[in-house]
Amino acid sequence: MKFQVLDILPNLTNPVTGREVRPDERFSQALTSARYAEEFGFDAVAIGERHAGAFLSSGVGVLLGAVAATTSRVRIMTGVSVLSIHDPLRVAEDYATVDQLSRGRLELVIGKGNELRQLPMFGITNGDQWDALAEKYELLRRLWREENVTWQGRFRDPLTEVTSLPRPYAGAPRVWHGSATTRTSAELAATWGDPLFSANAIQPRDNYTVLIDHYRQQYAGHGHDPRLAYVGAGAGFLFLADTTQQAREAFGPTYEKIVAYFNQPGNHTPGNAMTFATIDDAIAHGPVLVGSPQQIAEKILWFHEAYGHDLQSFSLPTMIPHEQQLAMLERLAAEVLPVVRKAAPTTLWSDQDPYGGRPAAHGRTTPDAAAEIEKARTR
Repeated sequence: MKFQVLDILPNLTNPVTGREVRPDERFSQALTSARYAEEFGFDAVAIGERHAGAFLSSGVGVLLGAVAATTSRVRIMTGVSVLSIHDPLRVAEDYATVDQLSRGRLELVIGKGNELRQLPMFGITNGDQWDALAEKYELLRRLWREENVTWQGRFRDPLTEVTSLPRPYAGAPRVWHGSATTRTSAELAATWGDPLFSANAIQPRDNYTVLIDHYRQQYAGHGHDPRLAYVGAGAGFLFLADTTQQAREAFGPTYEKIVAYFNQPGNHTPGNAMTFATIDDAIAHGPVLVGSPQQIAEKILWFHEAYGHDLQSFSLPTMIPHEQQLAMLERLAAEVLPVVRKAAPTTLWSDQDPYGGRPAAHGRTTPDAAAEIEKARTR
């Protein structure tokens, strides 16, 4: 299995201690966490995107540019890029820039977004986000693969012989599809032969299993090689301690107050409330990773029994002091990742993966190698 550190830059006051962090400090923390994730041996770092609520991740492309400039090995990902609300031409330009800055380390994760309040901010009517996502993704694919693109659709003005610049570093970056609650993103990923990224954040395991199983069935049904139906999975809150009881006692009060706040009307998308109200229920049955290193490794492998996933994402507990977060990250890398890697091997980002040879992972490539990578992607 491969491992990612994700930050969607929540900017919440700790409901127990009253501690809050200034925006400039949060940005600095996100960049520092990315550097340490690379140092500790994680495979990827990601920054999410939100445009409503208490989040500071509206400028995700800017932040990933900074990550690209201060790291050299890790894959750089979004978590997600809300393509449904954006102009795909600008997305093509912005993320090709990040791809160039990172010398080919970008992999984009797209989605329709799970925050209804941001739709009217960008002129998208609730109910149109799915159609907008599908149309805009088709255009994004063309812009990254073709020059002199002429195009007409419903959600932006026509294009006539447009070539987006810069071009990606070595062929179009891989695109994953973020899936939270419905089959639509899973079906879009399967149609194009792209990987799926399950939110695995607030609902029972079985709810996400249904979506992942549907994705794999549709993927094979579209004639794609089932070996390349890669799946990523997020997780709920992370809190690591010497024992699960210590983690429960330290983080439980904060967790339960966050759930109570999130589940109030108006604070979440209808039908998307957090299922596990108590820390004990969340540890036993939910997607949180709260406990000892052994407990967390076992929980990830419990996910893997159902999902068969290749990439596990972690989100640091950003309401505690950053030094404590980094200590958890280091311990996670030392005590959890080796256990899970051994128990759940994957071909993701290996020489068996058409994108495994993207140039920055190895430092260089040749024009012939870049052509072979692109040929494999478009089969």
